[in-house]
Amino acid sequence: MAQTAIENNIKMSNKDGYGKKKLLRAGGTYLLLLIVTCITIIPFLWTMSTSLKGEKDTIFSVPPQLIPTDITFSNFVQVWNSLPIPMYLLNTLILTFFGVVLPLIFCSLAAFPLARMNFKGKNLIFMMIIATMMIPNEVTMIPVYLVIDKLGLMGSYAGVIVPGAITAFGIFLMRQGFIEIPKEIEESAIIDGANVWQIFWRLLFPMLRPMLGVLAILSFIASWNNFLWPLLVLDDPNSYPITLGLYQLQGAFSANTRLIAAGAIIALLPVMIVFIIFQRFFIEAAYSSSVKG
Repeated sequence: MAQTAIENNIKMSNKDGYGKKKLLRAGGTYLLLLIVTCITIIPFLWTMSTSLKGEKDTIFSVPPQLIPTDITFSNFVQVWNSLPIPMYLLNTLILTFFGVVLPLIFCSLAAFPLARMNFKGKNLIFMMIIATMMIPNEVTMIPVYLVIDKLGLMGSYAGVIVPGAITAFGIFLMRQGFIEIPKEIEESAIIDGANVWQIFWRLLFPMLRPMLGVLAILSFIASWNNFLWPLLVLDDPNSYPITLGLYQLQGAFSANTRLIAAGAIIALLPVMIVFIIFQRFFIEAAYSSSVKG
């Protein structure tokens, strides 16, 4: 009995020690995440604070003044009245719509054979596609610019949309989604007489909702914040997206930081709303990728 009691005490002691280590490890992880979150959110808080500051508040103070003493919304009103913000937002919505829909379709079409079909050189093709992710966009910008110019798409929305209609990351992401779907589902459809297109469009494509949601969010953010490529392609100010329109604030207001910050918040609000609404797809995609059925 004494020996059994000693063994139980040892087990309880080991269990308590393991529990403390696990608690300390979890605490350290959450502390690190909290620090990273604070570092990440500080620029946004500073921009929001600057956009609400009046003339009496200093902008570049040390330490930074995050809580304005003279809160005002006149900066937003002045930006809205001085620039054609609704027109810029409409132009951005058009570019973003195609910048989201086309990658969803074309990346899925490219990923389907790489994930569900067997043909010679499949892995080599996939590795070559992934290898392009290591090439900076600035390297490919000049040849893509020359191609767009030869096609006569300069100055048009098509010249902005076409280069981003399919991406290597999108193909990789959708391929992973197709791989996670069990083969038995496809085999059952083949037995029932379904062809390749029906298997792709009616059966497998609707099952990729988490991956489609993730790709849609990333494509939305990339298209909405796209600045350099529209700057090179578009030449009519009336066709500018919101990023190029806000760039004119530097000239219109002699680099008034308060107004630039207000314009940045206006452009950021749609991205925040979309991310908040569809952020659950990130969790679903991570869960479906880690738990295989």
